[in-house]
Amino acid sequence: MQDFAQHFHQPPDKLGPEHLRQYQAHLFQDKKLNAGTVQQYVAALRFFFNKTLKRRYPLDDIPMPKRHRKLPEILSPDEVALLIASASNLFHQTILMTLYATGMRRAELCNLKTTDIDSQRMMVHIRQGKGGRDRNVPLSQKLLQTLRIYWRYGSLQVMSFRLRA
Repeated sequence: MQDFAQHFHQPPDKLGPEHLRQYQAHLFQDKKLNAGTVQQYVAALRFFFNKTLKRRYPLDDIPMPKRHRKLPEILSPDEVALLIASASNLFHQTILMTLYATGMRRAELCNLKTTDIDSQRMMVHIRQGKGGRDRNVPLSQKLLQTLRIYWRYGSLQVMSFRLRA
């Protein structure tokens, strides 16, 4: 708010939607801020005008900048193999392989149990995934072999990976 007021040399309660648009342009053009940072500034200004000053400007008067989405970098099969092989022990290799082969999230992996692995149908049952939904994902033969080796090596009754968040 202080930067906004100093930019126009006026108290913020004397400024309106046109000033907000000009300030957005200033943040992009002069300060060279990215869209995510400008979104934070705009959200703070919207909050100030709507909640503190009780001014109800239509959302069109205070537009939110769009963030540019970048495509993720996709690793080649050789890079994935190198990443998995670089793990320091069997436990970490198994974690990396399971995450990569199934596409599950870290929290889903933390809740994985041996009963969730169906070697007959070659499926992994993921319980309470994103959105609280269960789903099945294919299980590769190579991952199944690694999970069996880990099972024998660790001699665990319940495969429950506990990772630090």
